[in-house]
Amino acid sequence: PASLYLAAAGVGTLGIVDDDVVDESNLQRQIAHSTQRVGEAKVDSARETLTALNPDVDVKTFQERLSSENIDRILGEGWDVIVDGADNFPTRYLVNDASVWSGIPVVHGSIFRFEGQVTLFHPGVGPCYRCLFPQPPPPELAPSCAEGGVLGVLPGIIGSIQANEALKLI
Repeated sequence: PASLYLAAAGVGTLGIVDDDVVDESNLQRQIAHSTQRVGEAKVDSARETLTALNPDVDVKTFQERLSSENIDRILGEGWDVIVDGADNFPTRYLVNDASVWSGIPVVHGSIFRFEGQVTLFHPGVGPCYRCLFPQPPPPELAPSCAEGGVLGVLPGIIGSIQANEALKLI
């Protein structure tokens, strides 16, 4: 949802990292996709939606899972801000560490069941994700959306707030 508002606001270049394909179970919370795109790569589906909304946006896609092997290459594209909607703790910590190393601010968003949070982590200006959460929670206390569930509108609310924070930085 954040990418939709960033494209609509006229952000010139957006990058999307995701190795997954659109599944029907995604559609109630991932509004960049549609039933016609089930089975399509999420990055391609998102690019199609974003360029239909704003044909002037340049959407760079990375159809891969973010990892320690590729994060430097992806961040090397010259991003001004990272909008983090990762759904797992290892990726959140990886994004945090790369943000600190590269000096790129992160607009972090997370959701769980009926609640969510958005936080701006700006290296050199304030604390980072790891400063607030030195250790990830044990797996039994951190179920995924599929395991714990999430109210479908919540990613839209959190994504809208993330887009607002990213636009303030830009």
